Amino acid sequence: MRIKLLAAKTAMYLLLAGYLIFLAFPLFWMLSTSLKPTPEIAARVPTLLPQHPTLVHYIDAFTEQQIVRSVINSLKVASISAVITVLVALPASYALARYQSRVNKAVQGWVLLSQVFPFILIIIPLFLILRSLALTNKHTGLMIVYLVWGLPFALWMLQGYVRSIPRELEEAAAVDGANRWQTLVRIVAPLMRPGVIATGMFTFISAWNEFFFALVLLKSPALATLPISLAKFTGVDGTARWGPLAAASLVATVPSLILFSIFQRGLTTGLMSGAVKQ
Repeated sequence: MRIKLLAAKTAMYLLLAGYLIFLAFPLFWMLSTSLKPTPEIAARVPTLLPQHPTLVHYIDAFTEQQIVRSVINSLKVASISAVITVLVALPASYALARYQSRVNKAVQGWVLLSQVFPFILIIIPLFLILRSLALTNKHTGLMIVYLVWGLPFALWMLQGYVRSIPRELEEAAAVDGANRWQTLVRIVAPLMRPGVIATGMFTFISAWNEFFFALVLLKSPALATLPISLAKFTGVDGTARWGPLAAASLVATVPSLILFSIFQRGLTTGLMSGAVKQ
């Protein structure tokens, strides 16, 4: 029995190690490519590790396309968009989950339906509307687009967390004299912390990686987000400069990795924080 248990644990750890290698290998290969000189990258039989490491691709990435400026632009747009989306979605999801009416059902149906439309169908009227409001070629206009586009997903995701909270907690708060807003802020919101963090992270990553809207709405190079700058390492003929592209792409993954490492504990802890009356 102990031998079978040991074998099962060994197999589980081997599978976990293989999965981690599968996830980490693209990052490792990107790092290796960014450190290889161009002849090694173009070699018919690529090597796993760079034979003559160089930082020239990082220099090219930071000097030619102003990667630092693009990272700052993307951080600004993605962070503000994620925060505003969560702040709007939290009370809205609470209302949709707790109040049953025909209007709420229609809103929920529209939330699902809105996810079906491809970007290309709305980009022309969206551009015309933003141009009439003088919001093209501005980060404000792009953040409004990300807010509207990310809100249905945030609403749908947070509704599940609201429904998982026992109504008895809200009833107890009402008995203590709390109104709906106080119940949302003091009872529901702390219990939804894992859901709020997860929704904020997904919204941030979606805005961080978004390319199409940013390409259409932003014309000034000084306002370019990171995906636009990364695309400039590929020529009009489709030929990519793999060295600078790998270096810039590696830089682009760092903020996301830092974000996940900071907030990963919030996804598993504090699930019932705030349930005990202070």
